[in-house]
Amino acid sequence: MKRVLLIIGGGIAAYKCLDLIRRLRERGHHVRCVMTKATQEFVTPLSVGAISNEPVATDLFDLDAEREIGHIRMAREADLVVVAPATADLLARMAQGHANDLATAVLLATRATVLAAPAMNPAMWSHAATRRNVRQLETDGVKFIGPNTGEMAEAGEAGVGRMAEVAELVERIETLLAGDDETGRGLGFITVSSKRERAVAPLPLAGRHVLVTSGPTHEPIDPVRYIANRSSGKQGHAIAAAARRLGARVTLISGPVQIPDPEGVEVRHVETAREMLEAVEAALPADVAIFAAAVADWRVATPGRGKLKKAAGAAPPQLELVENPDILRTVAKRGARRPELVIGFAAETQTVVENAQGKRKSKGVDWIVANDVSEESGVFGGERNRVHLVTASGVEDWPDMSKDEVADVLLRRVSAYLAESRESV
Repeated sequence: MKRVLLIIGGGIAAYKCLDLIRRLRERGHHVRCVMTKATQEFVTPLSVGAISNEPVATDLFDLDAEREIGHIRMAREADLVVVAPATADLLARMAQGHANDLATAVLLATRATVLAAPAMNPAMWSHAATRRNVRQLETDGVKFIGPNTGEMAEAGEAGVGRMAEVAELVERIETLLAGDDETGRGLGFITVSSKRERAVAPLPLAGRHVLVTSGPTHEPIDPVRYIANRSSGKQGHAIAAAARRLGARVTLISGPVQIPDPEGVEVRHVETAREMLEAVEAALPADVAIFAAAVADWRVATPGRGKLKKAAGAAPPQLELVENPDILRTVAKRGARRPELVIGFAAETQTVVENAQGKRKSKGVDWIVANDVSEESGVFGGERNRVHLVTASGVEDWPDMSKDEVADVLLRRVSAYLAESRESV
């Protein structure tokens, strides 16, 4: 069990911290919370205390806590300090070394790594003063995650300023607590709590290798054009991140996407279906293979060496298409190096479940995750997904969830399957 001290800043994103606390406690971590005066305008100490199952600290001059110099004790006992949301005001006070409330006093007294998750209006994030404060904090050793791009709480406002999603925060926190973060100084100090030996339960996928494919493939027509699809890679990347959070060694084979690589995951970037198959073969053996990539079914037999030009009155070029290798079938039907669990995705626009059931049998896979990717579903490129899990036992209809939540549920099912398989041997 690790001790996380969560300093909740006074912004609308503070409500996300309730879910963050819950998820960290599910992973066996002890979470203690500090709330600023402004934070209490958005969430209450009662709700935070109920979820954390710990007293919530709000006042630097609390007579009971400060009788034993409580802010110093909290600062020293933490294995990691997380500031979320890190507002523009809180970042400014951190950068200047203020200690005029409990939150900043704790931050000044801690020897643990500090992870900040900024959240503010895009204009505030891009302001020269905020940029200067962030640079100073980075120089001081503070880690950052986010902010992300998206819609703001204010109507009509969008841009860079959204706090990182809870799943992203949990992943980064786990990485820092494990000492695997290569971008910083690690935890570095022995705290009061770390001197005590604790029994730590292994994560459910510890010692397992999970292979994931994600994104589209680009099949060249000529040097500037290609055949592709609208896959964003968000679901595949979320699956890779979820597997990493559960302790797996993860290899992610990613087609061309516009999203960052997940933390702590080995990523191999490819362009075409043939390159993806080659990378998958090189990554084997694996315990689990999850094929979430939307691989192009066909490619141009002979791509143009130069850009294909149109000419007045001339017919358009005739493109001869040939079938791409079937990566899913190739891995599912191989012999000794077949993963114990092979999971495919079925992106359908009609008769979704029926097509997925047929695909599971024809490809020889164990599970199929089926979803409706028709234009009106908003799945391609969107943040949410509604899937059906097709197995030999039947079909499970999952509710509408974020792609991070789909990934979490899927990987916990994978963990349970592997555990049952191990027990039956």
